[in-house]
Amino acid sequence: MITIEKIDTTNKEQTRKFVEFYYDLYKICPYWVPPLFIDAYLPLNRQKHPFFAHSEADFFLALREGQVVGRICAAENKPFNEYHKTRKAQFYFFDCLNEQEIAQALFEAVFIWAKERNLDRVVGPKGLSPFDGYGILIEGFEQRQMMTMMNYNYPYYATLVENIGLEKEVDFVSCYLPAESFQIPERIERIASRVLERGKLSIKKFKSKRELVKWAPRIGETYNKAFINNWEYYPFSQGDIDFAVDNVFMVADHRLIKIIMHADEIVGFLFAFPDVSAALQRARGRLFPLGLLDILLEMKRTKTVSGNGMGILPEFQGSGGNALLYYEMGKTLLDFKQFEFVEMTQVAETTKQMRADLKNLNGEEYKNHRVYRLAL
Repeated sequence: MITIEKIDTTNKEQTRKFVEFYYDLYKICPYWVPPLFIDAYLPLNRQKHPFFAHSEADFFLALREGQVVGRICAAENKPFNEYHKTRKAQFYFFDCLNEQEIAQALFEAVFIWAKERNLDRVVGPKGLSPFDGYGILIEGFEQRQMMTMMNYNYPYYATLVENIGLEKEVDFVSCYLPAESFQIPERIERIASRVLERGKLSIKKFKSKRELVKWAPRIGETYNKAFINNWEYYPFSQGDIDFAVDNVFMVADHRLIKIIMHADEIVGFLFAFPDVSAALQRARGRLFPLGLLDILLEMKRTKTVSGNGMGILPEFQGSGGNALLYYEMGKTLLDFKQFEFVEMTQVAETTKQMRADLKNLNGEEYKNHRVYRLAL
C-alpha cells in the first residue's frame, strides 16, 4: 500500500529522504548529472530560496512500508498567475519507481493541494527558479544531461503521467551543432557589420570574471524583459534575478558571455557555458574535497559548450539585433579554439524565430522535454 506524506521542511531527516531518493534512483544511470547537494537542498529551504518570498510550495513523499518510492512538489507561482490572469498550479521534482500506483498517488496529492487553493489547472514539470529545467524528457535518453540546466529522467516517466491524463502543454527542444556550423553566413555577417558601423548597437565584452559579476544584476534585469512574450514569462522579483544570476555565473567563463548595448542600456545578451557535466558526475553531489577543483579544470578541458540564454529586447529585434547576436556567437566560439560541439539548451517551440534560426544553422534536434497540463 502506498501512503503519501507531506514533509516538514524544517525536519532534517524528512528533507534528507526527499533529496537522497533522487540520488539513489539515478546512481547507476550513466546519462544523469547529479546536482550538487547544496543546490539540491536549497529549494526546500523556505528562508533562503527566493520563491517563498512571493509564492508557496509543498513537498510530498510516497512511502511503501516505510521506504521512499517516490516524491513530488506542488507549487503556485503567484506572480505568474497574477500576470497571466490564470489559476495554475505547477509540479516539479516528480521522481518515482516505474509503478503507476505510485505516480497516481503522488499526483493525487498535487491535485488535492491545488484544489484546496482554488487552482484549476496543473502544469509541469516547472521549477521554482527561472533557470530550473523544464519538462519531462521524451527524446534523447541516451544523451548525457547538460549539467543541471535541464532535467533527466527514465523513459517510463512520460507513460506514467500520460496514463494519469496529463497532455502536452509545450515542448522544449535542445539542438546539437558541431562548432563548424557556426561559420556564420555571409549575409548575417554583412548585416551585423552594418549594425556595428551605424553605432546604434555595440558589443560589450568582459575583461574578467570580476567585471562580469559587477554587471550581473543589470544583465538579469534585461533577461527578464527580453522574454516577456515567452510561455514561461513572469515578472521576476529581485530575489529571483539574484538567485538565477548567482547560480548561472558560478560556472561562467567571462569570455563566453556577451551583451548588446544601446548607448548605456543593455538590450541583448548571449550566455554560453563550458560543459562541466563530466566533473559533476565525478563529484556525485559533493564540492569537497576535490569536486570544486575538478569542475574548474573541466571548464578548461571540455570540448562542449552550452548555449543557454540568448535574447534581445523585442523593440530591437527588427533592427539587426538578432543578426548581431548570431554573428557574435559564431565569432566567439570559433575564436575560442577549445570547443568542438555546441548544445543550444531547451529552446521553447513557442520561440519560432529562434527555432527557425537554429535550423538554418543546421542544428540537429536531439533532446526534447515536454511540459504537461491537466485541467482539474
